[in-house]
Amino acid sequence: QVQVVESGGGLVQAGGSARLSCQASGDIFAINAMGWYRQAPGKQRELVATITSGRTTNYADSVKGRFTISRDNAKNTVYLQMNSLKPEDTAVYYCNAEIKRRVVQTIGTYAYWGQGTQVTVSS
Repeated sequence: QVQVVESGGGLVQAGGSARLSCQASGDIFAINAMGWYRQAPGKQRELVATITSGRTTNYADSVKGRFTISRDNAKNTVYLQMNSLKPEDTAVYYCNAEIKRRVVQTIGTYAYWGQGTQVTVSS
């Protein structure tokens, strides 16, 4: 089995910072891309940032220059450093990981999601 667990978040004042962490554990052969997504009330889930195993990053335009995604491959962990937070960043943030697992005699790639962590930015 595989678990993806987020931590961090909470209530932050506008202009402040927060750091999210997400660790994958369990029956893992390797991890490809990891990323962060968010969903605000009444809105669809949207991409925030992704990072490949080679540390190539991609960001939503709305967070470029304010958020930084990074990962520690040895710990199967991805981080999201969020600076200059705005009220519109308020959302539930979800971690996603593309995990390779050995199933019987083959290796397959599966997408796993964390349970989500709330980030609330007050004005």
